[in-house]
Amino acid sequence: MKFYRLIREAFESLNANKMRSMLTVLGIVIGVAAVIAMLSIGRGAQASIASRIESMGTNLVYVTPGSTSQGGIQSGAGTAGTLTLDDANALSNLPGVEAVSSVTNSFVQVVYQGQNTRTRLLGVTPDYVTVSSLTLDDGEFISDQDQSTRSLVVVLGSAVAQDLFGGMGQRVRLNGQPYKVVGVLASKGGTGFFNQDDQVFIPLSTALYRLVGNSQFRGSSVISQITIKASSANVVNQVVSEVTTTMRDLHGTIAGADDFTVTSQQDTLAAATQVTDILTLFLGGIAGISLAVGGIGIMNIMLTTVSERTHEIGLRKAVGAKRQDILMQFLVESMMLSLLGGLIGVALGWGIAHLMGQVQFSGSTITPVVGLDSVLLATLFSMAVGLFFGIYPATRASRLQPVEALRYE
Repeated sequence: MKFYRLIREAFESLNANKMRSMLTVLGIVIGVAAVIAMLSIGRGAQASIASRIESMGTNLVYVTPGSTSQGGIQSGAGTAGTLTLDDANALSNLPGVEAVSSVTNSFVQVVYQGQNTRTRLLGVTPDYVTVSSLTLDDGEFISDQDQSTRSLVVVLGSAVAQDLFGGMGQRVRLNGQPYKVVGVLASKGGTGFFNQDDQVFIPLSTALYRLVGNSQFRGSSVISQITIKASSANVVNQVVSEVTTTMRDLHGTIAGADDFTVTSQQDTLAAATQVTDILTLFLGGIAGISLAVGGIGIMNIMLTTVSERTHEIGLRKAVGAKRQDILMQFLVESMMLSLLGGLIGVALGWGIAHLMGQVQFSGSTITPVVGLDSVLLATLFSMAVGLFFGIYPATRASRLQPVEALRYE
């Protein structure tokens, strides 16, 4: 039997039971739509996170207290307060280092007139604006004079400024203390998990002596992090090695017993990419379960169809139809159901993905990435499901004996 005739007969058979065919196709539609939507959202999140990390620069190196071991990050009394301003000053003279900024962080309640918000507080040195490639939308960043005089000045992230007010020179209260707003940063957006615009900056000296407390270690002020900007992305690995060696000399530690951790922005990007890859695969796998359920629905309906058309199968065989003709007839019907469901599911999944892309997460949105490979994967997989779950009903139909089939009522 020619293939085009098989296609025509499959359409005629499916058209004869419209409602049943539609309900069967619905299972495949839901499965394919879920796969497309989950993969596109996962890839969109990955692209968004990578973009935000790269916007901060790929040539950054971070030094944080505590060491990474097989058990995780070691912290506590012995390691949590071991990073100091003296360490930062020593690292600023290393080869390949363009700028170094000391950072301490906490959370703070920001109040302006009747508005208030809780946000992340960063106490930083003036070099932080260069190190983190920040851009000011209005005003200026923290100056050397602000740092030396412990000035009560603050630079707001764009999200904080929008929540509170829209002007410069205003005074806001941080944990009850008045601070003059000297700058507002341009928006950088968020990743869906962390919003770079939802934070405020004050001089490091002000933070240590007025807000977070000035703990001492080896006669120097304890800080939360040292951020280093390498002269280029090509020397990041060299800078990481130099920083690690210098820190071990300063702290008197050896490999495997460090009380600090040195990481690069490239390490952060690689780790984030790995996590989102696993998450995307996990989401796609869950969505694939619904596609398998849809395939079971196809097998169920095809078994019903074989039972209903047993007499017809007997007639076809009696007039010369071969076993392979009957087999192909039911396989084509099964694949037509899955292909139709796949095509509708792709369109529906694309729509769901873009609808979810309008939802904001932590003040930012994720732009779904509907790739051609995911569309082809979902469509081909849906056809494979139709083929796999249609084999048994088709084989059962092809094995029917003409005499027995003709007797069937």
